[in-house]
Amino acid sequence: MLAQGGPWALSVISLVLLLWQEVSAINVPLDSKIQQDLKQPPTIMKQSLKDYIVDPRDNIIIECEAKGNPVPTFSWRRNGKFFNVGKDPRVTMRKRSGTLEISFRSGGRPEDYEGEYQCFASNDFGTALTSKILLRVSKSPLWPKEVLEPVVVSEGSPLVLACNPPPGLPPPLTFWMDSGMMPITQDKRVSMGLNGDLYFSNVLAKDSHTDYSCNARFLFTHTIQQKNPFTLKVQTKEPYNDTSSVNSTDPYGGRKVAETTPNFLSPTGTDSSRMVMRGEKLKLECIASGVPTPSIKWFKKGGDLNQKVKLDNFNKTLRIDSVSEEDAGEYMCMANNKIGSIRHSIYVQVKAAPYWLVQPSNLVLAPDENGLLVCRANGKPKPHIQWLVNGEPIESDSSLPNPSRSVAGDTIMFRSVQIGSSAVYQCNASNDHGYLLTNAFVSILDMAPRMLGPKNQLIKVIENNRTFLDCPYFGSPLPELRWFKNGQGSGLDGGHYRAYNNGTLEIKRARAEDQGTYTCVASNILGTEENQVRLEVKEPTRIVRAPEHQSAIRGTMARFDCRVKSDLTLPITVTWLKDDKPLSLGSRLKKDEDSLSIPNVHEGDEGTYTCTVRTEIDQDTASARLTVLDRPDSPMDLELSDPEARSVRLTWIPGDDHNSPVTLFVVQFEEDGWQSGKWQNLSSYPGDLNSVILELSPFVNYQFRVIAVNSVGQSLPSLPSQRYRTSGAPPDAIPSGLKGWGTRKNNMEISWEPLLDTERNGPYLRYSVWWRRKDTREEWSNVTTVETKHIVHDTETYVPYEIKLQAVNDFGLGRESNIIIGYSGEDKPTAPPTDLRVSKIDSTKVNVHWTPVDPSTVLGEFKEYRVYYWREGSMVKGLRVNKEKRTKGFYSTVAQPTGILTDLQPYSHYRIYMVVANNRYEGPPSNHVEFRTKEGVPEAPKFFKIIQRSTDVIHLEWDKPLEPNGILIGYKLKYQTVNGSRVGPMQMESFLPNVTTYTLRLPERAVRYKFYMAALTQVGAGEVYAEESPHFTNEAYSKDQVDIATQGWFIGLMCAIALIILILLIVCFIKRSRGGKYPVREKKDLPLDAVDQKGEDGSFDYHSDEDNKPLQGSQNSLDGGVKESDDSLVDYGEGGDGQFNEDGSFIGQYTVKKDKDETEGNESSEATSPVNAIYSLA
Repeated sequence: MLAQGGPWALSVISLVLLLWQEVSAINVPLDSKIQQDLKQPPTIMKQSLKDYIVDPRDNIIIECEAKGNPVPTFSWRRNGKFFNVGKDPRVTMRKRSGTLEISFRSGGRPEDYEGEYQCFASNDFGTALTSKILLRVSKSPLWPKEVLEPVVVSEGSPLVLACNPPPGLPPPLTFWMDSGMMPITQDKRVSMGLNGDLYFSNVLAKDSHTDYSCNARFLFTHTIQQKNPFTLKVQTKEPYNDTSSVNSTDPYGGRKVAETTPNFLSPTGTDSSRMVMRGEKLKLECIASGVPTPSIKWFKKGGDLNQKVKLDNFNKTLRIDSVSEEDAGEYMCMANNKIGSIRHSIYVQVKAAPYWLVQPSNLVLAPDENGLLVCRANGKPKPHIQWLVNGEPIESDSSLPNPSRSVAGDTIMFRSVQIGSSAVYQCNASNDHGYLLTNAFVSILDMAPRMLGPKNQLIKVIENNRTFLDCPYFGSPLPELRWFKNGQGSGLDGGHYRAYNNGTLEIKRARAEDQGTYTCVASNILGTEENQVRLEVKEPTRIVRAPEHQSAIRGTMARFDCRVKSDLTLPITVTWLKDDKPLSLGSRLKKDEDSLSIPNVHEGDEGTYTCTVRTEIDQDTASARLTVLDRPDSPMDLELSDPEARSVRLTWIPGDDHNSPVTLFVVQFEEDGWQSGKWQNLSSYPGDLNSVILELSPFVNYQFRVIAVNSVGQSLPSLPSQRYRTSGAPPDAIPSGLKGWGTRKNNMEISWEPLLDTERNGPYLRYSVWWRRKDTREEWSNVTTVETKHIVHDTETYVPYEIKLQAVNDFGLGRESNIIIGYSGEDKPTAPPTDLRVSKIDSTKVNVHWTPVDPSTVLGEFKEYRVYYWREGSMVKGLRVNKEKRTKGFYSTVAQPTGILTDLQPYSHYRIYMVVANNRYEGPPSNHVEFRTKEGVPEAPKFFKIIQRSTDVIHLEWDKPLEPNGILIGYKLKYQTVNGSRVGPMQMESFLPNVTTYTLRLPERAVRYKFYMAALTQVGAGEVYAEESPHFTNEAYSKDQVDIATQGWFIGLMCAIALIILILLIVCFIKRSRGGKYPVREKKDLPLDAVDQKGEDGSFDYHSDEDNKPLQGSQNSLDGGVKESDDSLVDYGEGGDGQFNEDGSFIGQYTVKKDKDETEGNESSEATSPVNAIYSLA
């Protein structure tokens, strides 16, 4: 057909194929229900081989299996004619199958059924057929009976023992054995050819045997047949010399055998040819004779042998397992020995039976659709393509007129197909070497739309994710599919949505408003079908607090956070992995909702921990690594090297740092001379060193150990090094702390710090001490001692000395110290300061003046002029005072010294005197001076209470100050409303000195006040006592309340208050019984017994019957360069007139100071009602 049309036909075919490129057949889904209802032409599923050889001992089974709807029926042709299976009793066909089974149990010969068989499978829509199956019976004939004469040959001659196995089906495998059933040994000289013959390139005397037997193995019958054995006799010209020294290398045993040039035994001549089919195995052989035995080499003309080429049988056979067209060409084998060489050329032709390039596929079309069947094959020569329809040549298909079908060579084109034109088409590609036959049906399918997916599916997706809603469907013609949301609106496609041809709807970014019910509707000319998908949009699951990498010290707790935020409607599962393996949560590891805790961590806990949070639709993962830190391991393998007189090199190997780098190495030593067994620090070095020079002291027998330190702590000490002794030397160190000072008025004690044991440098350490009077020409006095002090006796009082010191051992003298100045002992000063007087008397301070003593009368180092002062009494009537003596020191060397005595109590009577003091003693007292301080401002009131007995009245109470510091003239009260940070205007009330109470009426029950109370003297207002009224919420005063005393809660409250008051009274009684001190306000002196007596003029009379109250000390800077100090008499055993209690204990102590609140709490005892008592305690 193509030959007749020429170029015009080729152009038409090319155009048609171009037009049909976009045509695609219907892909029928594998849905079981659709497959069950789908009408389909037959398809061959299984068939026997085209060249089918059977074992005559078994039944013959010729396979033919096919599928289709309706189920196909089967028929057979034998040798091109209809084969009536029912008429032959030996032949049966399997049910629902076309497979034939031929049984010979009741007789018959298998050979009678040899021939060419072909199976036909048919139903209402067409006929499919198998390839033609050539059935042959396997044959294994016996060797022909023959008498083999002995083979006689001269040594060195070539020989071929022919096998000629009987022809079998399939051909047998041949091999050579001896009578002992052992294979004939083959090598470069002796080998079997491809035809089964046994070739000898040259014969040796040792080849003489009587049992060369060729064997044939038949595969189907699993039998081996043996040919009558050959007897080989080798004639030699000389007897065999088995003692010759050349036997090991000379195969001829020293006999002279003529050498010959190579000559080919197989193949013969100079060239030959081979034809091989594509895909088959190619074997070429070259076997040559000659003496010595020739070697074989292979070449290919025009190029090297490719990688597919394998050489077997000692290079005599060239093998290519799967031949292709490029393996064709001229192959040359060359046989050579030392006499010469010979070549043989083999011309290989590669032919090819037909093989598929494009195999036609089944085609399912809807009515009015177009389609193509393409069948392309190749071969050598090029195969011929023939189309059949339902087993008949398409040219003779008059029973099925089909105007919509046209054939163009290897292509059948279908256009606007119609119902009823379904058929099975066969493509037969054939050439001289074989054929290919394949079936491809064309099925015209009409089917109403069907939904393939599950009904009313629920899909949950994560918000903002790309989402796909699947709606698989099928129908023929292909239905049109549209999507709707919540049963409303037009079809969904475009913008936020995208509909695919396969029925999937894509939502590019799912949002909360996309939640709802989606309906997909498929429709074609045969009907309509719909399905629904319900979409729920969920919040994403996220780890909002992820675990963080951390380092934990061994034995501490590690904690990994994993806080999750997820959709509340989705259950979550939190799992932990360690190093990508599930973590076993036992009694030690604890997992709670948001974290994983690992107590008492150890090295096995180190790794990467992964928190995985899963829901049914998403998950999140976060990982962190735990590094376990520990103290370093001990250094190892201490080694000493480079010994010197005062140094040695110490080297060690650091231990494991346990993830915390070593920052320091501490080298310790132990010596066995003075402190055996005691380890001491010698030096420390950076953590990157492990070899150091140790500076050592002489005459010490050392051993060393090393401690490693990192951020966690220090390691255990290493094992000690070997001992190292340094040689002795005179002392290098000078004793420190040299001083001289008198302990008595006529001596001087010289003392110093002893040298360390490692500073001795030798045995018998002692000290040489020198001293002499300063500024004299007298000789040095000297003494040598092992002690650390020396006392010089019979010295003058407070005389300067020059002192020096030197350490000595048995190796010599050490260096002398620098000369220091020391003094002999001090004595009591002999003169007092004179003309003591005061000036500029104020309420709290006074200036002091005096005439200094002669320095020679101090009899020691001048320390200070010390003033003793005390309070004789107060000018306030009846106020008792503390008469404790106090001191103040003034350092002055001027001619007219002066100082300021501060922190005095106003409106008081004071007395003072002065002494001069050295480091040990005080001198006699000066004249006494009395003075009175001026009036000052008073202290704060002793207490200030806020008492509320009703909801509309506040009652205030206070008491006079402990120290009025003058004559009280009254009190001043300021107050203002407060509400959080807002305050009202300040209001003020003044009271006479004998008034200590005030009642304030509240404008509103919820109003709060802040009060400021101060006492007044003529000088002015004193310290302010500030207090804020508490919250009052007792509803007992509500106007609506009727008969509150009958309410149960009120009775219970009163009982509780009564119990609390009883407990407080018991506590107060116990404290008073124990003689506890009365607490007072901070910075105020406590009077022993303040008696409140109000006079007629409203003033107070402070009555006192005690005159030994202590005074406050004072300390201010001085004029005229005076240095001050503040000391108590307790510091000086010989100073002042100390006062003692009856038991002899010293009572000169400072006044006790207490907090304002504590003072008020203890001194307030008034409580007119239970409620008032509560408020007072508050």
